[in-house]
Amino acid sequence: MHRHKAENRAVFLSYINSTTLKIHSSKMPMAIITRGNALFLIIILGIGGTFQTGYHSTGLSSPSPYIRRFINSSWYDRYEETPPPQTITMIWSLIVSMYAAGGLFGAVSVKLISGMLGRKKVMICNSCIAIVAAGIMLTSKGAKSYEMIIVARILYGYSAGLGGSIHLMYLGEISPRKIRGTVTLTSATFVSLGKLFGQIFGLSEILGREELWNIVLCVPAFFSVVQVIVLPFLPEAPRYLFIEKGDAKACKKALQSLWGQGDYKQEMDEMLAEQAAIEAAPPKSPLQLLRDRTVRWQLLTMSIIYCCNHLSGITAISTFSFDIFLEAGVPRDKIRYVTLGLGISEIITYISCGLLIEHTGRRPLIWGGYGFMSACWVLVTVTLNLKDSSYWVPYISASLIILSTIFFSGGPGGATQTVYSEIFIQSNRLAAFVLIGTQRWLFYTLVGLVFPFLINASYCFVLFACMCLLASLYTFFLLPETKGKTLLEISEEFKAITVCGKSFLEEKRVETKL
Repeated sequence: MHRHKAENRAVFLSYINSTTLKIHSSKMPMAIITRGNALFLIIILGIGGTFQTGYHSTGLSSPSPYIRRFINSSWYDRYEETPPPQTITMIWSLIVSMYAAGGLFGAVSVKLISGMLGRKKVMICNSCIAIVAAGIMLTSKGAKSYEMIIVARILYGYSAGLGGSIHLMYLGEISPRKIRGTVTLTSATFVSLGKLFGQIFGLSEILGREELWNIVLCVPAFFSVVQVIVLPFLPEAPRYLFIEKGDAKACKKALQSLWGQGDYKQEMDEMLAEQAAIEAAPPKSPLQLLRDRTVRWQLLTMSIIYCCNHLSGITAISTFSFDIFLEAGVPRDKIRYVTLGLGISEIITYISCGLLIEHTGRRPLIWGGYGFMSACWVLVTVTLNLKDSSYWVPYISASLIILSTIFFSGGPGGATQTVYSEIFIQSNRLAAFVLIGTQRWLFYTLVGLVFPFLINASYCFVLFACMCLLASLYTFFLLPETKGKTLLEISEEFKAITVCGKSFLEEKRVETKL
């Protein structure tokens, strides 16, 4: 085994030494994007990855009254009696919540399936699951079966939970260090693009009509079909090929296909160093990772940031935008246009964040974005209590909600995805994705269940303000900057974090001596 790895290293180092520098280092990031298939792969991964998650988070809002009527008519055709209102509510709740349940199972299965099949094959299989779900959803109307809608939603959720994690992992493993932030941030951009498509296709002028409700929920399957057709012709992640599969030749071929000709010595050295670290510390299971004090700060950091992400109000806005703007006092016939403007501003901000992240770094975007969001939510609380004082106050509330979304998209929403892919080395990444993915979908479920009961209490936005403030302070004081650093360098910086003069590593050494 060690001899095989040594031979691979020799081949890899030979390739590095034989490659000549043809591009000036200051121009390398743009050259990497424009030469090779990297940009095309990013797009294909996006439309079959987090785009699906974004679409399904907003796509169910428009056809919701039509689905409720479908449940009522299906029940009547089956039992020849009108169902009680609570029965319709229960079935509708299952349709909504089973998406999150499927996402949870998808997140838990990331390590097992990705370890067996690799990144590319998992993405292809995941798109096939989404296509099957769309087929079930499409035929549910003709079959007069609301049970089929529930099954389709579970499969959609599973595809989102698995595909979202693999998408981000894939991006992190094809990214050169100089543009890693920009590349990994595209996963968040495709989420917002999916949300916008869900809002657009839900308009009554397009597919948002009662006779087409099952079709509007199947639109993402078209993009999944494109990914299934095209992705087999694109390269596997180079980092996965070399570090996990030990295939130096395949890695070299993937590098050439993605980035074109050039000197990739920094990336190669990083892979070699990371492989040496993995040999000293083999891959861990999620439970082993939880017990490992050397990555405790990474896990704690991502847990706090993701907790604050979902409790910052953004998940509630995405899922219950209609109810929120209605509660704010926006006229019912204007809400769909306000939400459309919300989606457009979100995409523009994500793109802007992608252009800034390698210049400003990750930390300022995260703590600054959360800080401004906290201020926005305090002001929203004030305007909601004054909404009856004048006709223009509801529009101030709507503007503040949109502004808060812009601060999130331009800061935590994009930068968190990048930090997520940078703070774990290869041997810990799969287990970390399982843990964080599980937490993510649990909070998604929690917000979906609890927020409808809180929406009538305007002071619920104070809770969002407090969570944003917590994330801002934690990031400002404790999160190391990861811009331009190798994964091993980032790990060392986390190990050096101390609170009150103590660190987890020092505690471990004391325990060992005892």
